[in-house]
Amino acid sequence: MIVALLNQKGGVGKTTLALHLAGEWSREGKRVTVIDADPQGSALDWSAQRAKEGVPRLFGVLGLARDTLHREAPDLARDADHVIIDGPPRVAGLLRSALLAADLVLIPAQPSPFDGWASAEMLRLLEEARIFRPQLVARFVLNRCPARTVIARETADGLADHDPPVLASRVGQRVVFAHAARTGKLASDIDIASAATREIASLAAEVEALIP
Repeated sequence: MIVALLNQKGGVGKTTLALHLAGEWSREGKRVTVIDADPQGSALDWSAQRAKEGVPRLFGVLGLARDTLHREAPDLARDADHVIIDGPPRVAGLLRSALLAADLVLIPAQPSPFDGWASAEMLRLLEEARIFRPQLVARFVLNRCPARTVIARETADGLADHDPPVLASRVGQRVVFAHAARTGKLASDIDIASAATREIASLAAEVEALIP
């Protein structure tokens, strides 16, 4: 399965979710590769920091920020159970290539009307991709949700009948994710019993159930 985390809006947590999904599936014994398709290389930086800190490697991270991604990713998928693409912001050619490579597209969004408006261009590109890949599955995933806020519930309700719909699993706004990004770790490395770890496990299970 090739999962692409895509949204043209920056700061929605694509890299955090990509790395944590990879970590969760790796902990379950699956072979996972993360493709860093963002020219900024945040996932590659995280992987380098993990090696520097001497934290055990769970999965491979490789840089592939070019618009031939849709031709190269399927070859990588033959040697892995899951390939996760950490997509770029505002690079249309790369986004189109990632869409054509993916079996499933996750669109991270914060519970804010501004994120909804910013996703309009992403949805247009998704519809273009479905001309060539009509079987392409897509879902919104609410990320960085403040605890017990009305807007998170209202955003989820507003997307319930949307195409693509929103996943039931949500990921909260938690300090542990920022700490993990700085140290080359995952939330599960820092505290296996934390709420963040449980949220990621729930998300990983829901995403995996979408693809036969």
